[in-house]
Amino acid sequence: MKAPEKSRISASVDYDKAGKQFGYLSIPHSRDDSAWGSLRMPVVVINNGSGPTALFTGGNHGDEYEGPIALMKLARELDSASIQGRVILIPGLNFPALCSGTRTSPIDGGNMNRSFPGSNRGNITNMIAHYVHSQILPLCDLVVDIHSGGKTLNFVPSAIMHQLDDEQRMRTTLDALLVFGAPVGLVLRELDAEGMLDTAVEEMGKIFISTELGGGGSVTAETLHIADVGVRNLLRHFGLIEEPVAKREDFGMEPTRLMHTPDSDCFVIAEDEGIYEVIADLGTEVEIGSVIGRVHDHQDPSRQPVEHTAHRSGLLLCRHFPGHIKRGDCAAVIAEDYHRN
Repeated sequence: MKAPEKSRISASVDYDKAGKQFGYLSIPHSRDDSAWGSLRMPVVVINNGSGPTALFTGGNHGDEYEGPIALMKLARELDSASIQGRVILIPGLNFPALCSGTRTSPIDGGNMNRSFPGSNRGNITNMIAHYVHSQILPLCDLVVDIHSGGKTLNFVPSAIMHQLDDEQRMRTTLDALLVFGAPVGLVLRELDAEGMLDTAVEEMGKIFISTELGGGGSVTAETLHIADVGVRNLLRHFGLIEEPVAKREDFGMEPTRLMHTPDSDCFVIAEDEGIYEVIADLGTEVEIGSVIGRVHDHQDPSRQPVEHTAHRSGLLLCRHFPGHIKRGDCAAVIAEDYHRN
């Protein structure tokens, strides 16, 4: 078997050292204004005693903010003496994108969540993906990647997993999905899973949880509360901290609704470009064939709008957020209730 490529990224932290370390990953970045320059991407390691290793990442896309906020708060609040195991926190996985508030990297255009397993010979995005894949993921038992819809989508706040062939890992991940405590627990079928952190972790046989906690390129008090409680609940559930899991019912909320997107009919794709008129609001129950949105041709007011309908009945889990939409954009996602075996 060919040995893995050595990473060009170096870390100022020691992943095996006991205690709490605030450090950085030094990423080579030779450029016009700094010939021997580098980027310093924050990483936090909290390590104490024996126990599982959990990696939490935010900012996989740079216009999604619940993850960075929740993980920076957790890094400051979590004390090494209070845990059993190891917690690794990367608040901004695509650090250049987070710094610019864009989905993809302003340096190389890289979408971090389509770049795994990466390459040490690639651009900045590929180097980060390669380092995480080769140096951090092998240490982990659990990986949690906190997303929202960014500037272009808005979601009913959801914790997310994929349908897994391994029955035991499927049960373990479903339990963790419900423990996170989002309004919706979604078993998602991806339209394009190539190059995702999700796929890389699952191919290693490890537990993976993701989220979509709102969107619109901002945050709300609700989505931040869900993120804060969710990350701590997973630490509690996997025995890293000795505290009882906080249930949604404790806050006067309905239990997590378990749902799934079993096939491509759950995704409504825009058939035209123009101004998007929302007919069905986020979180609405829709019927198959019902109109959920219309696209108006702003260059030809005489033209009738193109109607977009639900291909199945269920919950309107996600919708396009900006007023303008392009042909091929995701207009909506509809989820059905999921009944676990």
